[in-house]
Amino acid sequence: MPEGDTVFRTARRLHEALAGQNVTRFDLRVPRAATADLTGETIHGCVARGKHLLLRIGDDTLHSHLRMDGAWHLYLPGERWRHPAFRVRAIVGTARRDAVGVDLAEVALIRTRDEDQIVGHLGPDPLSPQWDAAEAAARLNADPRSIHVALLDQRNVAGFGNEYAAELLFLRGILPTTPAADVDAGALVALGARTIQANRDRPDRTFTGVARRGQTDWVYGRAGQPCRRCGTLILRGELGADPTRERVTFWCPNCQR
Repeated sequence: MPEGDTVFRTARRLHEALAGQNVTRFDLRVPRAATADLTGETIHGCVARGKHLLLRIGDDTLHSHLRMDGAWHLYLPGERWRHPAFRVRAIVGTARRDAVGVDLAEVALIRTRDEDQIVGHLGPDPLSPQWDAAEAAARLNADPRSIHVALLDQRNVAGFGNEYAAELLFLRGILPTTPAADVDAGALVALGARTIQANRDRPDRTFTGVARRGQTDWVYGRAGQPCRRCGTLILRGELGADPTRERVTFWCPNCQR
């Protein structure tokens, strides 16, 4: 699923393919921006902020969020797409490449000077040159909720999703329900930053150090299976900031106490 490392790689691919070129085709298939046309404008580049993509074109920024199923694909001009047109929500084309956004959960066109309206609320991003580990730890420790919920709140740390939360808490031996204030947030944040920075350049995310399919996670998605460390069956539950935002959690009741 798209988490901060996936979004970072997507931004890098878009930047390498499009930066410095002029737009030859611009099509946003969302009601609020359907009439926008940036044809002829120069693409300055693309950056990631947590799970948000910012494609800067002229004086504007095309903001998108992948959520669970979104993706950006690159094609040669005129090349046949690998997906049906009804799933496409954004097209940015140049003479060399067409970037096609599929199943994007959020698409908005804003002035670049107003980007903070979209991403200004985010906490420190471990994949950003401005990464501030101390600030991220302080935000986590100040959160009155469980550590699993606090880790998923992008206002505390930007980029960690449900898989990262489950795996990092296992590696630190922390129950998901533990109050965030009771956790060594500095050590947790340091581990999270090292892990997501390592996964940033891998084609397949891994937490175990093994890249083979089915062996990349310690607990995530493994309910009812034996813990890779102690053999105890992995448990599954749900936690969330409120009943409408509950996420599935996975943990080992022996290794995480």
